[in-house]
Amino acid sequence: MSDKAKLWLKAAGVRAVKTIAQTAVATIGTSAMLGDVNWVAVASASILAGVLSILTSVAGLPEVEIQSGAN
Repeated sequence: MSDKAKLWLKAAGVRAVKTIAQTAVATIGTSAMLGDVNWVAVASASILAGVLSILTSVAGLPEVEIQSGAN
């Protein structure tokens, strides 16, 4: 695997994990009490957000372009 592919995978993975966490926090935050949280909906929305993040990253990641341009 090329260095650029490894860099892209790392950057896309970090971005996806951050997106998943942000979605989970936002989804949990919509409940009045922790006992009211629909955990299936939280997991579903978070996983979907992560998949969409990876698919969006296919269009390009500024982090990879900046770092690879510096070499």
